[in-house]
Amino acid sequence: MSDSPDRPCNPDARPARARGCRPCPPAEQHAAFLAQLGERVRTARARRGMTRKILAHESGVSERYLAQLEGGQGNISIGLLRQVAQAMNLALETLVREAPEPPAELALIQQILGRLSPEELTEAQALLGSRFGSRELRGRRIALIGLRGAGKSTLGARLAERLDVPFIELAQAIEADAGMAVGEIFSLSGQSGYRRAERRSLDRVLDDHPEAVIATGGGIVAEPATYERLLASCLTVWLKARPEDHMERVIAQGDYRPMAGSSEAMEDLRQILASREELYGKASLTFDTSGRGLEDTLDALQRAIVALIAAPRAA
Repeated sequence: MSDSPDRPCNPDARPARARGCRPCPPAEQHAAFLAQLGERVRTARARRGMTRKILAHESGVSERYLAQLEGGQGNISIGLLRQVAQAMNLALETLVREAPEPPAELALIQQILGRLSPEELTEAQALLGSRFGSRELRGRRIALIGLRGAGKSTLGARLAERLDVPFIELAQAIEADAGMAVGEIFSLSGQSGYRRAERRSLDRVLDDHPEAVIATGGGIVAEPATYERLLASCLTVWLKARPEDHMERVIAQGDYRPMAGSSEAMEDLRQILASREELYGKASLTFDTSGRGLEDTLDALQRAIVALIAAPRAA
């Protein structure tokens, strides 16, 4: 019986081309990536008016190998590709990114922002947000961020009830979308797999709910693209608390695992909080929940959010 041209490849059999069957998807993706990489190198070289001979001289990569690379046939090492990028005064990531080519205007803006100090970047973010962001639109979705024990679930549910909007626990949305518990996702796919699932679920929640209060996981701020999506789409509130309050609240929820290490657990908590403080600080609003009762905290939080939404935008 002859091989069917639509039959998937058998990696233990003859090469796909020899059998006439279609290549395996990973092989197709790899070939497409190499072709895209070659096109980017060729385009970047042409824009700079560099011949292949000049690029070979500047990069230390042979002209013959550059021809293979630009033709989508060169499976170049990361070290050599870095030499090629540096010879054209390009960042390596501009050649290997898998997203579409950004507009020239965006590239120019990125260059400008790349020269700014941290303080100037904060100012630039505020200026861009005030000019092009919509506080009113973002205010229809409120995202609560912070470490576990900050009060995101308790305050979030009550706040959503007061505002008459849905309350969404992002972790529960992730589990529903994945069809398994968060712990299983980590076991099967690791941290990176969980972060991908988190981004997919966040995108779905934002698409499905123009109005909502969303309680996020404490580590969402560590994934830049996901956090930027959250900041751009929601009025974000960092529920801040002292490390001792975080620990007490987690234990009050019936989880005694943090006490297993006692002093070590508290030190770990302090380190995590310190490492994320700058990221949490990018939220639209920072609200300290320490030393307050539930109703007092809820009243003050609602007033702060309403005031922020109503505040006049910068000129």
